Amino acid sequence: MQANPAVRSVKQAMRILKDMNTQAEELAPIHDLGRQALKQVLEGHMQQRIEQYLGNVRLASGTDRRNGHYRRWLLTGMGAVELAVPRTRTYSAVGALGVYARRERSVDRLILAAFVLGLSTRKVGEALLVLLGERISATTVSRVAQQLDEAVAAFHRRPLANRYRVLLFDGVVLAARSGRGAVRRPVLVAMGITNDGKKEILDFRVARAESQAAWEAFLNDLFRRGLTGEGVALAVCDGGAGLLATLPLVYPQAKVQRCWAHKVRNVLDKVKLVDREAVKRGLNRIYNAADRSEARARSRAFVDRWGRRYPTAVRCLWMDIDELLNVFVFADETWRRAARTTNAIERRFREVRRRTRPMGVMANLDSVERILFAVFTHENHKQGVPNLVLVEKRVQGGAQGRPESQVCA
Repeated sequence: MQANPAVRSVKQAMRILKDMNTQAEELAPIHDLGRQALKQVLEGHMQQRIEQYLGNVRLASGTDRRNGHYRRWLLTGMGAVELAVPRTRTYSAVGALGVYARRERSVDRLILAAFVLGLSTRKVGEALLVLLGERISATTVSRVAQQLDEAVAAFHRRPLANRYRVLLFDGVVLAARSGRGAVRRPVLVAMGITNDGKKEILDFRVARAESQAAWEAFLNDLFRRGLTGEGVALAVCDGGAGLLATLPLVYPQAKVQRCWAHKVRNVLDKVKLVDREAVKRGLNRIYNAADRSEARARSRAFVDRWGRRYPTAVRCLWMDIDELLNVFVFADETWRRAARTTNAIERRFREVRRRTRPMGVMANLDSVERILFAVFTHENHKQGVPNLVLVEKRVQGGAQGRPESQVCA
């Protein structure tokens, strides 16, 4: 049997699932034998632990005795195994399963990965049927999904520190499909560039609009969690009125740097196609100048050359020229390149769109939040910045020894 290729989309995952239906039937006897062998091994370990425990009790002149067993399901890479867990009146042998806990977590990670891929609760069960030999119940899938939702909530609540030289803000519209039809929502995003040049997504919020009220609520939440703006040289943003009105209220000490990428697109939209390359070269000369005085001289030359032919385009540039040139607060060209646009945020949304584009109908926006969280925290990890991870902490809560989920840094 050939190994499956890496799954890169929901469409591909479902096609592989369809192709493997017959393979699942062929593998069923192997799964059955494997589960039976694992059941015998695990139950044998638990019996040995009970005997060892009772032997220690007798040596200590204590009193205890066997008290039958209870049933517990262990979800493994070969499917679910029903185990008879022996116990005494005061002790359960469920701790012997701790060695095999990684098998349960591996299945949980498969379920979480399926969610991030965009599969619905029902399709998660279908996709894992081929791998595990049996269908995962909707209850189990929902329970595991709650772990990811807890991690998302923890990401939105985590404290922030003033360790950024530049803050970037952008609102990116994300389209998704819901039971009520197409839904287009702006996602408000904050990114920080640390003193050593690492780019970190600080937080995001799915909003109803890019209004001043939405941006104020988002930025004030960042401020309350510790991002007060101390040490920030520039706050980079596009020309959205709501964000421009909010920045001086929350981060008055930071100079506003207007995004050159947005500005260039706005200017070129007002220029005839035949002249766009020449106009674009003129704009490039401005922001690639050696310093602020040279950039201002080049911007005046740009106005002189194109002012009569394209007065609207030139006005679009000149009305914001001071905020466009704030990037020259940095003498280092590397920092100027990093701080003159919000392109770093948009690049991360390309991966988000790649994952959300093939998604089917969603019951709510929780699926979008999960994908945003997964992509952004993965990008943070690639940058080498601290990242929240979901950790499963197993405690012996009575005879059942149920697992508990915990979000840790």
